[in-house]
Amino acid sequence: MIDVSIVIVCMNNLKNLYLCLESIEKYTNKVTYETLVVAYLFSKENIEKVKVSFPWVSFIESNEIRGFSENNNLALRQAKGKYCFVLNDDTEMKMPVIDRLVETIENLPADVAVVSPRSVFGDGTFQSCGRPKYTFRTFVLQQFKLWNEQKTKSAYVNQKGVFQTYNLWGAFFLIKTAVFRNMGWFDERYFFCPEDIALSDSLNKMGYKCYVNANIVITHYEGMSGKSLSMIQTATRPAQAKGMAIYLSQGKSYRYIIISVWLCLFSIFQFLFHSVKSLSKKKPNEDYILSIGDINVLRSILTSKTPKEIFIKYYSAIRQ
Repeated sequence: MIDVSIVIVCMNNLKNLYLCLESIEKYTNKVTYETLVVAYLFSKENIEKVKVSFPWVSFIESNEIRGFSENNNLALRQAKGKYCFVLNDDTEMKMPVIDRLVETIENLPADVAVVSPRSVFGDGTFQSCGRPKYTFRTFVLQQFKLWNEQKTKSAYVNQKGVFQTYNLWGAFFLIKTAVFRNMGWFDERYFFCPEDIALSDSLNKMGYKCYVNANIVITHYEGMSGKSLSMIQTATRPAQAKGMAIYLSQGKSYRYIIISVWLCLFSIFQFLFHSVKSLSKKKPNEDYILSIGDINVLRSILTSKTPKEIFIKYYSAIRQ
C-alpha cells in the first residue's frame, strides 16, 4: 500500500501549483506517495503544460462549477494511500512536512485521526497552530472582531510540540484514509466553508482526535495573488453565509431560523457600513464589492437554495 495520497485542488493557477509540487518532490523522501491534482477549470494550454512538467502527478480534470468539498472528493475517492494529505495549492514546503507528519501520527494513540503542521505566511510571520472549538458565540464575536481563534486562550491552540487540537485547517492536514472514507469524505453541502470545521466536529463526536505538531512548519501564501477583492466575492459571501448557517444550526430548524435572522441583521449593518465607506471611492472598490455581497446574503439566507446554487446564481450574474 502507498503511504500517502496527496490531494490538491488548483483553479488554473500554475504559479501556485508549480511551487507547491516542486516542494513536495524535493522534501518528500521517506514515505511512498501518489499525488492527485484536481485541475479545476484549467485552460487546455495549462493542462497540457502541467502534464508534461509533472509526469509523476495524476491530473483529474474538473470542468464544471464545484466547491472545495466536491473538488477534493473527486480525488479522495481515488486515493490508494494509508493516509490522505489534503493540501492547498498556495503552499510550499521548506522541510519534509509529509514525512514528519506520517512519523508523528504513527507514534500517537490509535484514536488520533488527523495531524496538521503549524503554518506561516509567505513573509515568515505566524499564521496558525491548532484551532479551538467553533460555536455560534465565537462566530458572532468573530464578526465584530472581538474573537480571534489564534489569540484565544485555549489548550487547543499555540501549544509547543505535539498537542491535541479541536478543529483542523482545511488547507493542510494528514488524515487516516479509512476514517475519512467511512465518514463519506468532505460534506458536499458546503461550497467554500465551513467544511473543515464540520469535518473536525464530526471526528470529535465520533471519538477521534485531531493533533498538531508545532515543530513541523508549512508556508501558506493564501492565493499568491494579492489581497484585493474581486467581484467573485459577491457570490462567495452569500454561499459562505449559507454554509455557516447550515453548520451552526446542527440540523435543528429553530436554530437555523435564529442564525439566519442574525445573519440578516448583521448583513444590513454591514451593508450600511460598506456603502458609506464606498461613497468617496471610485467604483468598483472593495467596500462597494462587500456591500453587494451583503445584499446577496440578505437575498439568499432565508431561501431554500443550497450554498452551491447560491454561488452559481451570483457568479453567473457577474459573468454576464
